[in-house]
Formats: sequence, structure tokens, C-alpha cells
Amino acid sequence: MPSSKLRSFDRPAAVVGALLLAVAAVTAFDASRMSKGAVYGIGPTAFPNVLAIFFAGLGLAHFVVAFRDGLPKPDEADWSAFAWVSGALLALIASVAAGGGFILGATLLFAMTARAFGRRAFLKDVLIGFVIGFLVFLLFNNLLSLTLPQGPLERLL
Repeated sequence: MPSSKLRSFDRPAAVVGALLLAVAAVTAFDASRMSKGAVYGIGPTAFPNVLAIFFAGLGLAHFVVAFRDGLPKPDEADWSAFAWVSGALLALIASVAAGGGFILGATLLFAMTARAFGRRAFLKDVLIGFVIGFLVFLLFNNLLSLTLPQGPLERLL
């Protein structure tokens, strides 16, 4: 009788799988409570339902990986990069909440995220982020007629 090999268990993968399944459940629940705007065709619940299915699939895949044998040991977390990306998201939220507008928030988000990935040209990244934020604002505001959070710079446009 062959000896049964004990399977390794990857706790972080299982935790992420459980979190993704919870996000899928909340997304599906929220989609089910939305009003059905379209009588036929694609309504406002279509994309949230697609996301719920996607999150559920990712969650199940994480559970499969959590019980798989012989996986390589993951790299150590780069907490500095995590801090830069977290700070970038907080800067975007703070910019919008404080009335700084979308362009300033997008500029900070881009520059700080580039720094998290190891880029050291912060002023160039601020300029690139400004151009991208400006173009995205113009695209949404003028072409798509969707309003993004406005600050002093956006009000000048």
C-alpha cells in the first residue's frame, strides 16, 4: 500500500480565497437589490453580476492553490511598495474629499505608484501623471459627459 503523502496547506491563499468569495457574495447581493432599468438587453446589474462571477472564480482558484502540493515559497512582501501604493490611494481619496479635484488626485496616484515600483524620477512622474489625469478628465467630462470630482484646476476648464 503506497504511503499517503500529506498535502501542504497554504493559509494565506485560503484566506484570500475566503475574502474573494465574501466580496463575490456582497457584490451579487448588491446587484440583486438594484432596480432593473432595462426591460430587455443589458441592464445596470449586468456588470456587477459579471464581477461577482469573476470574484467567485478567483476565490475558488485560490482554494485550489491553497491545497496544492509542491508550490514554491512566495517572496517576502515589499512593505515599502505597499506603503507607497496605500499612500497613493489615500492621497487620491484626500484630494477628492478636500476639494483638490480629480486631476490632482490622479497625478499623485500615478507618481506615488510609480515610486512604489522603484522609479526614482518623481518630478517626471508628477508631470506624466498630470498629463494622464488631465486627458482622462477631458475624456470623461467633455467626450462622455460624465462628471469627475472637480477642484480649482478643473473649474478653470
